[in-house]
Amino acid sequence: MCGARWTLLGVVIGVVAAASGSPLLAALLYGVSPRDPIVFTGIPLLLMAIALAACVVPSWRASRMDPLVALHYD
Repeated sequence: MCGARWTLLGVVIGVVAAASGSPLLAALLYGVSPRDPIVFTGIPLLLMAIALAACVVPSWRASRMDPLVALHYD
């Protein structure tokens, strides 16, 4: 699950950067607070779910393949 760790690190860095930079963009937001809790929780969860699917699906496919067949093609 190395990809999930890198994604988690990126999400944490992104949330910190967004939280620190949101007051600068407050004048551009209409009808939304600069630190909307739904956005700050929903988007990182969505990104983590997509990254987890991107990591799990290929590894699940690879685990179903016969190792001798995979080595034969190399």
